[in-house]
Amino acid sequence: MSQAKKHRSLAWIAATAFFMQSLDATILNTALPAISVDLHQSPLEMQMAVISYALTVALFIPMSGWLADKHGTLKIFRLAVGLFVLGSVFCAMSYSLNMLVASRVVQGFGGALMMPVARLAIIRTIPKNQLLPIWNTMAMAGLTGPIIGPVLGGWLVTYATWHWIFLINIPIGLAGIWLAVRFMPNVTGKNRHLDWAGFFLFGGGLVGVTLGLDLVSEVHADKFSALVILSVGILFLVGYYLHAKKVVNALIPLSLFDVRTFSIGSFANLMVRLCASGVPFLLPLMLQVAFHYEANQAGWMIAPIAIGSLLTKPFTGKLLTKLGYKTTLILTALCMTLLVAMMSFLHADTPLALHILLVGCYGVCLSIMFTSVNTLTVSELDEHNASAGSTMLSVVQQVGIGLGIAISAVILNGYRYFIGDTGEELQQAFSYTFLTSTIFGILLILVLAKLNKYDGEHLHKR
Repeated sequence: MSQAKKHRSLAWIAATAFFMQSLDATILNTALPAISVDLHQSPLEMQMAVISYALTVALFIPMSGWLADKHGTLKIFRLAVGLFVLGSVFCAMSYSLNMLVASRVVQGFGGALMMPVARLAIIRTIPKNQLLPIWNTMAMAGLTGPIIGPVLGGWLVTYATWHWIFLINIPIGLAGIWLAVRFMPNVTGKNRHLDWAGFFLFGGGLVGVTLGLDLVSEVHADKFSALVILSVGILFLVGYYLHAKKVVNALIPLSLFDVRTFSIGSFANLMVRLCASGVPFLLPLMLQVAFHYEANQAGWMIAPIAIGSLLTKPFTGKLLTKLGYKTTLILTALCMTLLVAMMSFLHADTPLALHILLVGCYGVCLSIMFTSVNTLTVSELDEHNASAGSTMLSVVQQVGIGLGIAISAVILNGYRYFIGDTGEELQQAFSYTFLTSTIFGILLILVLAKLNKYDGEHLHKR
């Protein structure tokens, strides 16, 4: 098999993992109101079903690089997909919110390993100047998940049962394992001891911060306990920073952030997630709870996000070549922030064409932003820090999603408390939440302004 075919095969393997995760997330967002009825919960209190997955990913992602280095990318990837499928089966069998949350934890353990290991195999196998087209191939295939997810989720909830949104992961997962066995190399790295103290501090800190924010957002949760958990999480992260300064083989070495593009890219990734991750969570809720759309209608109205993302992928490389990474990223961040602000003006009588245009353009911005910032973040990592860099990038992305959802829920419930949660008052609460989220978009632009004009230029050289 030629090198080009091997590279494309790796992209498709990573895309399978991306597809399952994105399909699972977008289906769940659309189906939350229906699941809440069956499990006797308020749809506005169901975010724990989403965040429990993110919490587990946050805890176990730091182990992904170490496990892949020790046992090889192929072995760990197969294990990860198997756990994800098993968790999906448990989710479909859930009869209470607590069981659903526990099943999502099993899914999360598999999800914590899937994408980091697939990404590590790509970083270690494919030359940097060929990374952008491979990343695009992977992303284009993976983004079909968000296209299918809202539509399929809405259809299944309306005409079948919500259990099927998890069962469809079984054939996809089996296909991913088959592809990995055929095409993924079992790449190993330096066999090092796991920094258990660092794992405890770093993972515990991420879980504490995410869980604390989620509990703050819940109406009936004890706010004092939530703030204590949040504070402990922050203290754990501070403790990890102090620990990593003294340890030679730290779980996530602080020297990673000496790589300027990695440092800027990581913070930009976090800001993108904080600004953007709440949108796929808030829109389906708003359409169903505030505008009273059916689940299948809400699914179709969310689909333009993924369609816009998918259609933009072939042009991203040309845009980066013409404008450069800094200009492209800043312009895209500005447009994305304005689009999130415009979502605050959506109402039940908004013309469908305007809604599709707004949501589709938001998807275009997400596509350009994710491809650009991800490739730039890993562009200057060498073999020595590839494993830790891949792990840290996955931490920022996955935890950023969890934090984005948690913070959006906190903001929404804050406005619900002060404004009201019925009729026009609920719609106003959603509007103010979208508007408040643009703060992170402004911070994103400030972070991207620190890039140099020629950053990422070597990624286009052959």
